[in-house]
Amino acid sequence: MMLDRATRTIRTAALLLAAYFVLNIALRLALPHALELDEAEQSFFSQYLLAGYGPQPPFYNWMQYAVVSVTGLSMGALIIPKNILLFLCYLFYGLAGREALKDQKLAAVGMMALITLPQVSYMAQQDLTHTTALLFASSLFLYGFFRTLERPGIGSYLLLGLATGIGLISKYNFALMPVVALLAILPDAEWRRRALDWRILAAIVIALIIVLPHAIWLRSNLEFASSDTLVKMAAGNEPAGAVRIGKGILAFLIAIIAFAALPVAIFAAAFRRDFIQALSFGNRWTGMLERMMLASLAGILLIVLLTGSTTVRERWLDPFLLVLPIYFLAKMQAAGLDLSAGLRRFRPVVPVLMACVLVALGFRVVGAGLIGTYSRPNVPMADLVRDMTRQAEPALVIASDPYVAGNMRLQLPHVPVVIPDFPVAGIPAYTTAGGPVLIVWRGKKTATAADAVMPERFSSALTAADITPQEIGALSLPYAFGRQGDNFALGYAWVRPGAR
Repeated sequence: MMLDRATRTIRTAALLLAAYFVLNIALRLALPHALELDEAEQSFFSQYLLAGYGPQPPFYNWMQYAVVSVTGLSMGALIIPKNILLFLCYLFYGLAGREALKDQKLAAVGMMALITLPQVSYMAQQDLTHTTALLFASSLFLYGFFRTLERPGIGSYLLLGLATGIGLISKYNFALMPVVALLAILPDAEWRRRALDWRILAAIVIALIIVLPHAIWLRSNLEFASSDTLVKMAAGNEPAGAVRIGKGILAFLIAIIAFAALPVAIFAAAFRRDFIQALSFGNRWTGMLERMMLASLAGILLIVLLTGSTTVRERWLDPFLLVLPIYFLAKMQAAGLDLSAGLRRFRPVVPVLMACVLVALGFRVVGAGLIGTYSRPNVPMADLVRDMTRQAEPALVIASDPYVAGNMRLQLPHVPVVIPDFPVAGIPAYTTAGGPVLIVWRGKKTATAADAVMPERFSSALTAADITPQEIGALSLPYAFGRQGDNFALGYAWVRPGAR
């Protein structure tokens, strides 16, 4: 009876989360279908199956390519897989909590408590795709890792290898996870034997098989893959020395506080004295989790100091501080406290946070005119594309950047879309497109036909190919839910093969 009740608790939590993600899907589908930045990149990259796509590892791209290959490109094809990954992130986190906490009820609470992390609950829903893959892989890794510590069967090791492989091709900073996990178990004699078990070789083989295609590509494209990260971490004009080091350390501390502040505040408000009292208690699980977090944070700080970075983003901490809710619950469990009152206070917080996330995601779009700040879904992309293709459908679209390219592809899903700095063998060129070519770029907000000036990289390419554009124009339309006079513009040109 006790087991059945506990099982129902975690099952009920999973059903509530499933309903929540269905609402997230419905909300995004109800909002305008102009794409967020990461959504646009996935829309564009889903045309190609490649070993590498640029600064981000390819797991999410591969998943998106597989979905689009089966269903075709649509808003649902972009949104539903992302929400499934997020749901699985919560689910595997709950299973990891069950291994560490040995209590289905607390595991269910830990699973729901992920929503207290803004990087998981709000930021991932707002746009992020590769970070979503990282969150999923991190939860899967925690489950595989904790299960291997508790039940070291071959299935646990294979799961650990699968999670490691997926994590390594989700985000490069995941590479610290298996390292800090190993360091965290070394002081425990029993757990240390898990790392020396012959079955760890099976985990390594699985991880290598998953990583190998991208690793081969990365070997020849390391500078290309690391360029974006290095730009984001760059210290700008800040001179080397104590000031830059101090700014880097300060940014690192601020990122930790920003990541942990909300869950700490919510746990403290719900469990009150129990939470404060529990901080002085611990067991082998809390000790291991502390070593994991400290080792990972030390690794990030070392990277910050070595690179001279003065920028540390909270989402860089995602895989390393994701364990905070489980850690808090493990501390209170180790204290042997009666948590029933705190749990009663905590449970209503979850639906309130869910509602807050949904309202915030909706209001940032429908309330954009009130606050004067527009999100990318406010861009009138469907109307712009419809107007510029009113006379004909292009055989090829050449876009100025991945954002424009991804939106063009969503509106014209059967038309190949390319960008100048993403060459792929086999894509049609100006002269082999088999029909009219549409070139599109971002324009001025108050664009008119007279303002339509083709970017130099397009005009020089046409000149080199001895091709004359048949039409150059510009469109400027109001943002969805925007204020009068607030417009978004695109410039465009039509080119016909053989035209001189």
